[in-house]
Amino acid sequence: MEFILEQGKQLHANCTTLILPALSIGNVGQLSTDLLISSLKAEKIGYLDEPSILPCVGNDAYGVGPEGVLALPLEAYDSCSDSLSLIQQRSPVVQGMMSEFAKNLANFAVASGKKHVVVLSSLDSARRQKIDLSSNMQIYYLSSTNIDGTDSDCEKLGWKRLQEYDPAQRRWKYLSALADGVSMQEESSSFEEEDVLDEDYYPSLPFAALFSCCKAKGLKVTCIFSYCSEGDNISDSFLLAEASCKLLGKNPYKSNGNGENGWVIPYSWRTMYGPPPDMSLF
Repeated sequence: MEFILEQGKQLHANCTTLILPALSIGNVGQLSTDLLISSLKAEKIGYLDEPSILPCVGNDAYGVGPEGVLALPLEAYDSCSDSLSLIQQRSPVVQGMMSEFAKNLANFAVASGKKHVVVLSSLDSARRQKIDLSSNMQIYYLSSTNIDGTDSDCEKLGWKRLQEYDPAQRRWKYLSALADGVSMQEESSSFEEEDVLDEDYYPSLPFAALFSCCKAKGLKVTCIFSYCSEGDNISDSFLLAEASCKLLGKNPYKSNGNGENGWVIPYSWRTMYGPPPDMSLF
């Protein structure tokens, strides 16, 4: 992975917290990152050239002018006033390359002076084991602070640790070994068989590799989740973006002179789900 600075830009030493998405159902992590970049008025400082990411290119996701700025697969942003860096990932990882991608990203985070990595991701609501109807809590988390994945700061916010996390489970152990540079070829081949256990599902998701590799590098890692289904997941993206701000003590309502609404909707969202239906049909 190679980091390319844009002309005239620089890395900011005070930006020691990194926020990034882990691709999952509904692309909620990416939408939340878009919302944070737009609302915090983060400055694009460069991009990451990573061979394990599928190539893509598109129009500027945030600007409304005709400057011709292109959006690339893996972009880096800094919000100096909030001491935050953000990475936006716009295309998926090549199949079978997730562990390599996570290792490269963890190495970049360490090399650029990051101390805390916040991973935003969604989870399939069809796999939700238990729904607590007595609570409005919709955020789950996983932290490297303690061995069992708990974190007192997250608990104070009323969040619950991801129930399915078990560091002694075989695939979580496999990911930890990979992150530490230990080869486990026999275990790797067993995960490619048809009889993969249901308990292997969560550690097979992208967030798990990012969590394990960043943790192995000595970084503090906090994964924030919300359950959702495919469809219009804008409301879920607001939920994750707000959760990350609460965790980090940031306030988008006061960031860079934002107005009463606080959040700044990315320009690219105008066409995210296509034009409204033709009302003459009804």
